[in-house]
Amino acid sequence: MAGGERDPGSRVWTVPNVLSMLRIALVPVFLAFIVAGEYLGALIVLVTASLTDLADGYLARRLNQVTRLGQLLDPAADRLYIFATLIGLAWREFVPWWIVVVIVGRDVLLAVLGVVLANHGYGPLPVHTLGKVATFALFFGLPVIMLGAAFPELSAVSLPLGWALTLWGAFLYWWAGAIYALETFRVIRSDRHSVGLRSDTLD
Repeated sequence: MAGGERDPGSRVWTVPNVLSMLRIALVPVFLAFIVAGEYLGALIVLVTASLTDLADGYLARRLNQVTRLGQLLDPAADRLYIFATLIGLAWREFVPWWIVVVIVGRDVLLAVLGVVLANHGYGPLPVHTLGKVATFALFFGLPVIMLGAAFPELSAVSLPLGWALTLWGAFLYWWAGAIYALETFRVIRSDRHSVGLRSDTLD
């Protein structure tokens, strides 16, 4: 690049990336609060993480600091908070373990699809809008369940609402997963077809 400037996409120490790193660093604190039954403390950490999530996205665009690392850290932080909330709530018996298996199982599927794509020379598939909506529903549904744990007087409203959002989010999560799986198979089939055409041409 002219003048020895670095590609913004390759930078590590940007304001949005530091905020994302802070969010990830707070995950163990968040989980420790839940497991200890300190739900108010967990909610404060979660609100802080949510605010930094909004801030890092805004600042990345505003300061032209969108980076490849940031594109990895941001969704990773979201998933870590979802997993931490699930595990903590299941540990405290506010949600059953099967909901943990359902939601984590979908991300295991995506990890497998990522390996399959990498073996065929492809990077990760672009994030589908349905996946974003599912993550949004889970990111709000689970804390609303936790709100009922922190403030029992609100549980009559927060628990049904939280469960409705969580189950809807889990359904959409798997729906998006099915779309990713179909797209992966389409890409692989197209790749094999191209290889077949090249072989026919060489013959």
